[in-house]
Amino acid sequence: MARKTSFPVGPDEAKRLRLLQSSGFANATRIPELDALCEEAQSSFGSKFATISLLTEDLQILKARIGTEFDSTSRDVAFCNYTILSDDVLVVLDATKDDRFRDNPLTTGDAHIRFYAGAPLIYMNGIRLGAFCVIDTAPRDDFTQSDRAELVEYAECASYILIRHLTATA
Repeated sequence: MARKTSFPVGPDEAKRLRLLQSSGFANATRIPELDALCEEAQSSFGSKFATISLLTEDLQILKARIGTEFDSTSRDVAFCNYTILSDDVLVVLDATKDDRFRDNPLTTGDAHIRFYAGAPLIYMNGIRLGAFCVIDTAPRDDFTQSDRAELVEYAECASYILIRHLTATA
């Protein structure tokens, strides 16, 4: 019997989960280059948080982060579930005004997320493993095409670092 989820999943979810598990990407090992990339993005976008998340079957693992001490959340509250559904950047200017997120504990609770922008981390064969995100506790009026392109560049760089790290430790 298929497991019922409270979040959307893409058509390649089983393949995505197998790749994530077999690659070892989601292990607990921190990669300093990824934290540095988050710090750079946080500064560039003027956001409170920047994270690199990988989505397992049950968890959103923050492989790198700046601005938060959380190293994981339950997957059912992860905004990134929506980010990995397409190759496009997901932008939520005000989570309190978005039907998908207004009742989310990350919006209503202590995290107080209002703004979210995430670009998918796309693995070599087109599988979206997670997301590079910039997040804030204040809503925004805009996230320009230039901002979106810059966030995609951060995501591409993070994917490259993950792949390079996996190859070096294999």
